Amino acid sequence: MTHRHVRSGGILLRFIVFVVLIGAGVVLLLASTLAMGYQGFATSVVLDFPKGTSAQAMAQELADAGVVRYPWQFVLARLLHPTVRLQAGEYQFTHPDTTWNVFNRIVRGDVFFYVLTVPEGSNMFDIAGSLNQFDFLHAADFLSAARDASMIKDLAPNAPTLEGYLFPSTYRLTRRTTARDLCQMMTDQFRKHWQQVQDPNHPAPVSQTVTLASLVEKETAIPAERPLIASVFENRLHLGMPLDCDPTTIYAALLDDRYHGAIYKSDLESANAYNTYQHAGLPPGPIANPGAASLKAAIAPAGTDFLYFVAKADGSGSHQFSKTMDEHNRAVQSYRRNIRKPDPPQQVRRAHRA
Repeated sequence: MTHRHVRSGGILLRFIVFVVLIGAGVVLLLASTLAMGYQGFATSVVLDFPKGTSAQAMAQELADAGVVRYPWQFVLARLLHPTVRLQAGEYQFTHPDTTWNVFNRIVRGDVFFYVLTVPEGSNMFDIAGSLNQFDFLHAADFLSAARDASMIKDLAPNAPTLEGYLFPSTYRLTRRTTARDLCQMMTDQFRKHWQQVQDPNHPAPVSQTVTLASLVEKETAIPAERPLIASVFENRLHLGMPLDCDPTTIYAALLDDRYHGAIYKSDLESANAYNTYQHAGLPPGPIANPGAASLKAAIAPAGTDFLYFVAKADGSGSHQFSKTMDEHNRAVQSYRRNIRKPDPPQQVRRAHRA
């Protein structure tokens, strides 16, 4: 009787081992498919997994889109790594890949980014307009967020808006980026660069410096001229002369929603506080968002006696600087005489009929 029990136990043990080995073999066989590349889509696929999406739901969407062959493959990868976190977000798939790679991308949060490039000298209206390329950010929402200066009040307590502090750079956005998130990214970049450009032992006044830098940024795109432009404005401020800065007049018209692509007499006569033809001193705030070079120029203008400048007529974008009104008037006359005019249209010769 005891002998029979021992024999039965041995058979049962061998059966269990056999089943375990078979199961392990099946798991290994299935797992091996996770390392096989697959592409079941013809064009690139973008999938959005909201926060809280389960592994099973992700698996089904991936399979339906042709990113993985079968849903169970992604689920198996999840079972083999139960403690890792699957990241919500938007993912783009463009080429054949293995289930393991797809799974690891979602674990890493390797989400798809939209790129927004903000050039130096852009104002908040320009930035708002550039958001039209996206369907998840709207110009009105951005302008509303940019008009709330609270996120920069610690640096510039009197800032009327975030204008001047939305640092020009390239930003990576996702569909979950809000207008306020974007403003936060841009002001964070400003803080970073502001710390880099100023002398910590002699910190520059933020509001005045950024406002001056914005004027410099709008007046020239030539790096070597920025300290010279800054010196002209500094000299005029010191003498109590109006800045007579055209970009401020344009910005005043933008604020009044009446800018039509050119400066008119009514713009020059506008009572808007940003119009430096009618109001002495700096405008109430920046008129654009300056880059690091213009910030440096505003902090350390060149030492000159220049009070005027006018564009050169050679199309280079550079300027002629003058110390006196007579010099400036001669420079203006030279500009008007030599300004390059477009070539006249060529006459079209008609063929003579025989």
